[in-house]
Amino acid sequence: MAEIGEGPGTVPEHERILQEIQSTDTACVGPTLRSVYDDQPNAHKKFMEKLDACIRNHDKEIEKMCNFHHQGFVDAITELLKVRTDAEKLKVQVTDTNRRFQDAGKEVIVQTEDIIRCRIQQRNITTVVEKLQLCLPVLEMYSKLKEQMSTKRYYSALKTMEQLENVYFPRVSQYRFCQLMIENLPKLREDIKEISMSDLKDFLESIRKHSDKIGETAMKQAQQQKIFTVTLQKQNNVKFGKTMYINDRIPEERNEIVLKHAFEEEDENEEEGDEETFENYYRKQRKKQARLVLQPQSNMHETVDGYRRYFTQIVGFFVVEDHILHVTQGLVTRAYTDELWNMALSKIIAVLRAHSSYCTDPDLVLELKNLIVIFADTLQGYGFPVNRLFDLLFEIRDQYNETLLKKWAGVFRDIFEEDNYSPIPIVSEEEYRAIISKFPFQDPDLEKQPFPKKLPMSQSVPHIYIQVKEFIYASLKFSESLHRSSTEIDDMLRKSTNLLLTRTLSSCLLNLIKKPHIGLTELVQIIINTTHLEQACKYLEDFITNITNISQETVHTTRLYGLSTFKDARHAAEGEIYTKLNQKIDEFVQLADYDWTMSEPDGRASGYLMDLINFLRSIFQVFTHLPTNSSDHAAMSGKVAQTACMSACQHLSTSLMQMLLDSELKQISMGAVQQFNLDVIQCELFASSEPVPGFQGDTLQLAFIDLRQLLDLFMVWDWSTYLADYGQPASKYLRVNPNTALTLLEKMKDTSKKNNIFAQFRKNDRDKQKLIETVVKQLRSLVNGMSQHT
Repeated sequence: MAEIGEGPGTVPEHERILQEIQSTDTACVGPTLRSVYDDQPNAHKKFMEKLDACIRNHDKEIEKMCNFHHQGFVDAITELLKVRTDAEKLKVQVTDTNRRFQDAGKEVIVQTEDIIRCRIQQRNITTVVEKLQLCLPVLEMYSKLKEQMSTKRYYSALKTMEQLENVYFPRVSQYRFCQLMIENLPKLREDIKEISMSDLKDFLESIRKHSDKIGETAMKQAQQQKIFTVTLQKQNNVKFGKTMYINDRIPEERNEIVLKHAFEEEDENEEEGDEETFENYYRKQRKKQARLVLQPQSNMHETVDGYRRYFTQIVGFFVVEDHILHVTQGLVTRAYTDELWNMALSKIIAVLRAHSSYCTDPDLVLELKNLIVIFADTLQGYGFPVNRLFDLLFEIRDQYNETLLKKWAGVFRDIFEEDNYSPIPIVSEEEYRAIISKFPFQDPDLEKQPFPKKLPMSQSVPHIYIQVKEFIYASLKFSESLHRSSTEIDDMLRKSTNLLLTRTLSSCLLNLIKKPHIGLTELVQIIINTTHLEQACKYLEDFITNITNISQETVHTTRLYGLSTFKDARHAAEGEIYTKLNQKIDEFVQLADYDWTMSEPDGRASGYLMDLINFLRSIFQVFTHLPTNSSDHAAMSGKVAQTACMSACQHLSTSLMQMLLDSELKQISMGAVQQFNLDVIQCELFASSEPVPGFQGDTLQLAFIDLRQLLDLFMVWDWSTYLADYGQPASKYLRVNPNTALTLLEKMKDTSKKNNIFAQFRKNDRDKQKLIETVVKQLRSLVNGMSQHT
């Protein structure tokens, strides 16, 4: 009942503390117990009472659990007492069984010991036989060594020594006779080494001297074999471009002929010597010779003879290595020659890549290619892989194409410089046939016309076509003998021709169009020329097809990009026409000399404008009367003339508008506006006179619609209508921008003030000035509203 006096929340707090003590680590019990003393007065006493009650509860639970399991513990003890008797019986039985087994095994042990002794004797006999079998081959090999030494077969003797030391002696090294043999071998080896080293040095010097001649002979024979193979292919009607490789090794009799000069004084002693020492010495010396052979002369790229000497030295070197590989035993190995070749090939490719980059003459690059092909075919015949050389040829092919492109760029420039940009005159049938035999031109209407007549293109067109074909022939020369299929050759030719068209010819055309001496008439002729060149591209494709026998319908066949090339050139020429025409218009407009403060107009259009209109009439008359022999050319020249006429009118309109709105023009009188209106009327009359046929309705007059509506607004002073209808689709002054009108009106307002010093004394002038100021305010409000809306 003591808990009645406890404060609220005290008992639950004690229960929480007890739970924490039971559930937490012993390291964390301290802070929990400390909270007991930090609580209310007498909290410790109350906590201890609560702790005692908790302990009593746990004791009761433990007592209940022990009472519950007591009977099971008693039963388990009883069972163990019963098992003890059976365990004692089992122990007696096991002891008796073990005694009986020991007695029965005594006889087996005796017999087993006898068997072991017999097996040891058998093993000793077998060991003796094995040792004798090891010794007999050693004695036989040593006897063979003595025989080889007596017959001076030193290389074979070295191989026998090597076998004795590495294979046979280690097996019997514990015997005395073996030690005697081992002690005698170094003297024999030293004698052989001295004799063979002298022969090897002589041999190395000999092959170094004869490498050039060996390589030259080998390359000539490879070239003759290739010519023979190509001739045989042609006789068997083998199609052009069929892949062919020289996979067979050069026959042994060819080997003997090639190496005769180098080895005619050599004998069997070239195979003599200590293997490791001689291999190392030979390979070291040959690597030194290889570095010298692979080192090119500084001016090698200047002539084809420099490349030829470089190749013959290398071929001679590796022909010797191949011979050594096949006629000696172990002096060189296939792995060694492959490693040496790969090292040399990397150096060769680096040298050729560096020196060929200096070649700017396509003929020299072509000769270099032929030498590389013969070089590769020769070494391939001796079993050396040359795929990387053919990969290098593809790089050189790109360089060859670049040199061709540079050469043909000069050819094209010369053709354009010599052209007169006039249709080709034809006075006889022979001249006509001579031209169409070189250039694929067909026009049934022109053929019906009597002589003399004119072809629509200028002289540069057939010349360009002929030179493109010559370029294809030149490009084809490099593709031959590259061991590539007809499809690959066809692709190479088309790609290189595309580069010629899209880069070289296109660049020459664009440069030509930009030249200052090319006038408007010449530009129109260039447009006609590019049309015919574009039409001739399909004949160039047929030309390539006839060379390679690859149909144009093949899925992967590359098309010629003549369409885009000449289309771009035409667009550039047209753009240049419009640019030059606009520049001419600007020159006339710069001659304008308006009196912007005049009180009355002159009554006639300005002189500069009439000169400009007369110039435009004459130019468009030339455009529309260019000599054409087909409706296509007439339509083309007419289209150019229409576009040029529209561009000229729009540019003239813009220039006149800019003249009115020029920021340097501060004042303008009504008389000046009326004079300006007369000039615009002349522009409209020019547009309505159909200077170029083909415009529908008033299309051309619409170029001046902005000027016309602006001038009408000021001429009739119809500001109320303009302000009332502004923004409406049916507005009479729809094309008049408020900002433009405001700019011009402010210039007129300043003029009105300046010219009317006594305006305050005349009522009409005061009213007009007030009207202008009112309209200006309304326009400003309209412009500000548009700005805020935007």
